[in-house]
Amino acid sequence: MKKIAILGSTGSIGRNAIEVILNFPDRFKVTYLAVNKNIELLLEQVRILKPRGVAIFDRKKAEEFSKLVNGTVEVLAGEEGLVEIVSRDDVDIVLNSLVGFSGLKPTVKAIENKKRIALANKETLVVAGEIITKLLKENDVELIPVDSEHNAIFQCLVGENVSSINKIILTASGGPFLNKDKSELENVTIEEALKHPNWKMGKKITIDSATLMNKGLEVIEAHWLFGLPVEKIKVVIHPQSIIHSMVEFVDGSIKAQLGVPDMKIPIQYALTYPERTPANYGQVDFVKLGKITFLEPDFEKFECLKIAYEVAKLGGTYPTVLNAANEVAVELFLNRKIKFTQIPEIIKRAIDSHRPKFNPDLDDIFKVDFETRELVKNLEAVN
Repeated sequence: MKKIAILGSTGSIGRNAIEVILNFPDRFKVTYLAVNKNIELLLEQVRILKPRGVAIFDRKKAEEFSKLVNGTVEVLAGEEGLVEIVSRDDVDIVLNSLVGFSGLKPTVKAIENKKRIALANKETLVVAGEIITKLLKENDVELIPVDSEHNAIFQCLVGENVSSINKIILTASGGPFLNKDKSELENVTIEEALKHPNWKMGKKITIDSATLMNKGLEVIEAHWLFGLPVEKIKVVIHPQSIIHSMVEFVDGSIKAQLGVPDMKIPIQYALTYPERTPANYGQVDFVKLGKITFLEPDFEKFECLKIAYEVAKLGGTYPTVLNAANEVAVELFLNRKIKFTQIPEIIKRAIDSHRPKFNPDLDDIFKVDFETRELVKNLEAVN
């Protein structure tokens, strides 16, 4: 019986993971849940899963929750609460589906405590890929990607030698604005940006999909996960989201992982690897599908993808700036303080003003993250 801690249990990945885990009561037991502040849904999850403890990032919400459960489950608070639960002996697998930079420190602590990592927090590798890959080797810890694209690549590489890869092909749906001209993006609304055609996700990642920053972050993540130079990682628009990614090998052969757009499939694979277990999440009907199509991404329209490629090549602390500036810019957009087209503008200004450090340690990364967030907030205040 594998014991699991789910970080971000009330988010899209966390909810899907719980559905998967409930299908295997003899294989998995959720021992800890962690959330930011959605204690209403957390209360329901605690009732169903009966974990040993929960961690709630928002301290006021943690106090509220403690009163609600009245000692029936351990309640930890703040970032130290997240770090505590991933360090405990009654955890074998940490499923990290936290949103953004907040996922970094718990991932580091989980690796140091030799937990298997099921990673759905791409920002961890974006901002600290060099540090994380080194820690994984030093602690002999296995990291299985949960994001559908990287999980697809991981599946394609089972039994293969990484040296035989010619390139990785990350697929992207193109988001809600695939068929809009660049000139039309100036006045798109939050509601339009949140209407993803294929996936049901949280607000932040949905906006990232609309700007294609999500794909840019995935390029950097793939670079660290699979040890490939950025030049060997390509993005192709595939609106149907049936092919989740592909690997082209040096002999010209290509492997692709296909499936319906349902995150329960890669989550289950990450939890049960190296086994495959029966599931009923839906199958692709190729006759009904009729056709699948591919397009070159428009780097001028989707500037965030272009910026991410440039930053990936620069390295050092530049990816930390990219991520922090993007997180704040997306939040500003969701709060109706900036236009959709200002997101890449703000990110570029943050990058242009940055003095990088190469081979950074964790302290450097936390410092740069903080400074970038303050810079972007000040930029917005000036505007």
